[in-house]
Amino acid sequence: MGRRRHDVSPGRALVLALAALCVAPAAARDEAKSKTSPHAAIAYHAASGSVGWATDRRSSHDAKLEALRQCGHERCEVVAEVNHGCAALAREAKKHSTQKGATRQEAETRALRNCGERCEIAAWTCTR
Repeated sequence: MGRRRHDVSPGRALVLALAALCVAPAAARDEAKSKTSPHAAIAYHAASGSVGWATDRRSSHDAKLEALRQCGHERCEVVAEVNHGCAALAREAKKHSTQKGATRQEAETRALRNCGERCEIAAWTCTR
């Protein structure tokens, strides 16, 4: 059982090389854009009804910290985070839902649909 030899034509080698050059910079640009784009977050504590949010922070970490600070209860949790878009929190006495969307209206509609008839929007946030 001999080894099989796979020859790559010069044309195919050029295509593969160009594809590799295009993919790597695109991935790097996407990662850099995520780090520099504004971030937003919503924090919530169901038992107390406390809610906090942050908009247009430099990092995900900063957005989460601000949302937790605004929420004000020691057991608040970040329930949504977003960059490039919006998030909304719908709630009622026994349940809640957070959803994302490209716009405030889309995020709110999704959150209400997922939460149920008796739910109301408690918070929303959008990035620039």
